[in-house]
Amino acid sequence: MAMMLASAKVPADAAPAADEKHGIVDLMRGWSLEATLPSAADVAALKDILPSGAQVYLSAVPTRDPAEQVEAAVRIAAARLEAVPHIAVRNFANRAALDSFLARLAGEAGVRRVLVISGDRDQPAGTLRSAIEAIDSGVLQRHGICGIGIAGYPDGHPRLSQQDLDRALTDKIAIAAQIGVAIHIVTQFCFDAKPIVAWIERLRDFGIENPVRIGLAGPTNIASLLRYAHRCGVTASAQGLARQAGLARHVFGMSAPDALLRALAKANGRLGDVTPHFFSFGGIPATARWANAVAAGRFTLDAADGFQVTPPAK
Repeated sequence: MAMMLASAKVPADAAPAADEKHGIVDLMRGWSLEATLPSAADVAALKDILPSGAQVYLSAVPTRDPAEQVEAAVRIAAARLEAVPHIAVRNFANRAALDSFLARLAGEAGVRRVLVISGDRDQPAGTLRSAIEAIDSGVLQRHGICGIGIAGYPDGHPRLSQQDLDRALTDKIAIAAQIGVAIHIVTQFCFDAKPIVAWIERLRDFGIENPVRIGLAGPTNIASLLRYAHRCGVTASAQGLARQAGLARHVFGMSAPDALLRALAKANGRLGDVTPHFFSFGGIPATARWANAVAAGRFTLDAADGFQVTPPAK
């Protein structure tokens, strides 16, 4: 009588879990990082962590000299990474000043992509008031800019209505199409997957198929995260974060966007071209290490709709 070979028991949920994990890794392809004037030490760390050509967005700070942003872009380029500076048009006295700034970014750091925003100044430094003025002026193309990012707000904007946001977004996309420049959308960070998914689905329903980089806060102290949310006007989803179970006991602990990524990966099939974009509130190298581990699949799913990076990010 032939001997029967015992087959190893495979957990019933092993295949679905593997598929879900693959979906998260797939979502992470091409992820980007946002930093505010990274130091030489930060950039040296990023060079060791990130693959060559990874995109590092550089925030514009109204109170800092724009030359510091150029210097940061040069350091990023020297590390064989791609600097994508924010161009906050309200920070410039006039188009000549903007032209000079772009000339330095392109000439000294080889910048070819930028994120164009109005900026946080209540009162402009000069004659420029809105992002669309820079996009429509021709100054970006004159310096070899081939890709333009524009801002998106799944959680709304503290000073603008949804109607105004919709009009500004569609106008920028229409002008970029007319001048032949590729445009993508980078969203403000959000703590709840539902408004993000609903906002992107609404874009797609309107026929807007441009790539979307979904803003997420990297691993960050929760108390600090709530302060950033208040400062940036991300109130609705911040309230959801504050209601998370156990937050009162762990307000000085760390919060990571694992549950958000897991939920977004489940919805990814209907969102079109989307990619995570991490704000480095908890530190530039720490955010990069965590995201890089997730992109490499070094994590295990947990029962609470999130996952744990293994080994823990340093």
